[in-house]
This record gives sequence, C-alpha cells and structure tokens, in this order.
Amino acid sequence: MMLSMREISSIANEICPMHVVINHEGRITGVGPTLRKLRPDTEWIGSRFFRIFDLARPRRVRSTEDLIKTAGAKLHLNFRDAPQTGLKGVLAPFPEGKGGFINLSFGISVLEAVRDYDLTSADFSPTDLTIEMLYLVEAKSAAMEASRQLNLRLQGAKIAAEEQAFTDTLTGVKNRRAMDHILNRLISSGRDFSLMHVDLDFFKEVNDTLGHAAGDTVLQRVAKLMVQCTRQNDTVARVGGDEFVLIFEGLIDRIQLSGIARRLISSIEEPIPFGDKTCKISASAGTALSAAFSQGLDAATLLHQADVALYAAKNAGRARHFFYQPGMDEQDEA
Repeated sequence: MMLSMREISSIANEICPMHVVINHEGRITGVGPTLRKLRPDTEWIGSRFFRIFDLARPRRVRSTEDLIKTAGAKLHLNFRDAPQTGLKGVLAPFPEGKGGFINLSFGISVLEAVRDYDLTSADFSPTDLTIEMLYLVEAKSAAMEASRQLNLRLQGAKIAAEEQAFTDTLTGVKNRRAMDHILNRLISSGRDFSLMHVDLDFFKEVNDTLGHAAGDTVLQRVAKLMVQCTRQNDTVARVGGDEFVLIFEGLIDRIQLSGIARRLISSIEEPIPFGDKTCKISASAGTALSAAFSQGLDAATLLHQADVALYAAKNAGRARHFFYQPGMDEQDEA
C-alpha cells in the first residue's frame, strides 16, 4: 500500500519535527512543527530554501543541484535572520532528482535554542537524545549551584567562626587573641602605631555593691564609648575583666592621642544607669608608641610599656592618661 504525501508528512512530523522538504527547484514544500515554532511568522511553503537558511559547509554548494548531491554528508547551516541559530542537518534525496528530505537538529546549539525559543520536550522526537542531554545538563547545573551554595555557606560559617574566635562575647569588641594577631601584623608591616592600655577605676565597687549584672552593663557601655571615640580602622579589645587595649594604626601624635584619652575618660565618667541605680566609674590610661623603638620592637615589650604608663596614671590619682617614658619602670618598682 502506497502512502500519500499527507500521511508521509504526518509521520515525519512525529519522528523528525525539524525536517524540511524541498522540490527540485529548491523551494520548500513541507516543514516540521518545531521549525515552524522557531519562525512562526515565516511563510515557509513556497519559499526558497536558501532564502531562509545560510549553508556554511560544505562550501562548494551553490545551487539546489549541489545541495542534493550532498546526500548523506553533514550540513552546517544557520538561519539568515536573527537569532541566527546554528543547525546541523543531513539530506536524503528523492528519486529522479525531484528534491529531497532534510532532517535538521540543533547540535551543540541546543542549550541556546531551548533558551531562545522556549522549547519543551514536546518539540523533539520522543527518541531524540537531546532531552536526556538537557536533563543531564539541568542536573549538572543544579548540582553545581547546590555545590556553590554549600561552599558559600561553608565560607560564611568559617568567617563567622573566625570572627567569633576573635570577639569578646560580652562587649562585642575584639578579644586578646585578636589583639595579639593585630599587633603581630602591625609589627611585621613596619607601620607606626600606638597602643593605649585602659583600666576602669572603681569598677570593683560596682560589682561588689550592685552585682555582676551591673558590672556587665558597665563593660558593655564602656566598650561602646571606646568604639565611638576611635576610627574605623582602629582596634578596641577587651583583654581582661575591666581592662581594654586600643590600637591606633598610623597615629603616633601625642597631642591627638591625649585628646582621645581625655574625651574617653570624660565620657566614661558620666553616670551609667542600671535599673533604678546609677553606676559611677572612671578610667586611667597609659600609651606606648611603636616609633619609640629604633629596632627590636615586639608586642610583649610594647604592652609592658603601656601597662607601666597606665599604673603611673593610677598612682598619680586615677582618671589620668600618661605616655610611657624611659625610667617609669624604676619608679614603678620603687
């Protein structure tokens, strides 16, 4: 039983939805549904094949006769109008030179085609491996995105853990571990900086009379004041119960540092409310400068000098700020 052209076309639409049928003049007499979807406004039937498609290879093809002679060879072509989607094809000639049947596919351009034309599985032959490939690509993309998100979460968790390891949990400022790290980095860099050791005066009385909750409130308030009195690139660290260290990168001017210490002590002396009570404290401070070392600067020595200057301020009546001076060590021992 011979099939009619209508029946053959119906079968071709199912198994080759991107086919083109041309006659001996190179005019299109049939086209698959997926190709129609790619160019819905194109008048396919009756149009010349070479008006719609540009054949890149084989290069020797110049006419319909040349095209039919490529039977069985791979064709590389694309649409002449935008988007100029790349296509692959193969031609099967009809008997007696009456034209040919060209089966097309997207080849490696399938991802772009699916995106550009909003294609679905219904636009491909049920046996076409394209769908399986797209599923694999989608699965790979999903896996890569999941991996990326996991890496971001792990990186975030690492950063959070490192930040937590360098943070004083009560006050939110840096802790001693962070201070040691920053000091070593500054010393290694060779940049000038100053280190101010601050100790709270009368803090023990607050703890003894109002309790540790009041003491915690005072420490949190003091830490906030210190952050407000320093620059963004400076460091505020709580290194003991009521002891803090301030590191000023690139600042060694004694007048500026004295002004910072004066403002800090003044703000700390303002009464701090706690329930229906008020906490009254003060602070003493001692500062050491990295520039005082011509060579052999180390963190332990700098911290010791700031500590000596701090206790000289306390011995002088508290609520004061002193710079370390050579000879203070002997006075402290005396």
